[in-house]
Amino acid sequence: MAKKLIVAEELTQNTEEKIKSAARKVFMSKGLAATRTRDIAEEAGINLALLNYYFRSKDNLFTIVMLESMQQFMKGVKGIVSNEELSLHGKVDALVEHYMSLLLTNPDLPMFILSELRQNSGKIASTVQINKAIVQSHFFKQIKQEGPAKVHPIHFFMNLIGLCVFPYLAEPMLKIIGDLDDKGYQKLLLERKKLVSIWMKQILEK
Repeated sequence: MAKKLIVAEELTQNTEEKIKSAARKVFMSKGLAATRTRDIAEEAGINLALLNYYFRSKDNLFTIVMLESMQQFMKGVKGIVSNEELSLHGKVDALVEHYMSLLLTNPDLPMFILSELRQNSGKIASTVQINKAIVQSHFFKQIKQEGPAKVHPIHFFMNLIGLCVFPYLAEPMLKIIGDLDDKGYQKLLLERKKLVSIWMKQILEK
């Protein structure tokens, strides 16, 4: 009996993860408004009744997927910005590596997160505790002490995030401007990892 319960629990977890993975893919591609629950069910390879059994509604599933995406985005950041043994330059390298690596494998993540932040920033901020994780971190203290005089640390953080994220938000336009195909643009993004770290460190030295 106990073995059957364990198997049933594992099956439930696998099904839930399968649905969430499918939902994340469809939401990122179509957005909340244009996505139907049937689209998610088809992507997951399950029937609509099973999807509704696990998550009740599209909005409920979207909220879960959205918060998990934000937590994924912030997961590595908290450990970096709170590390008191890591130098400011070391934190810059680690943050750029974290963001760029994450975005290379999840290129639609920035647009997905930003679109929802516009709609529901308060709930997301309170759930993942962005303010406490970033603004009250050792990283911000270091920027105040070692960064450009009289420049608010948020400017530095905005530049860092912007340099990492913008190429993904503006990818279609930048491909046209640079006459780049997918392979060429990916190469550019990989080169950008080192460049962003260099640029951000130069800001600190001014």
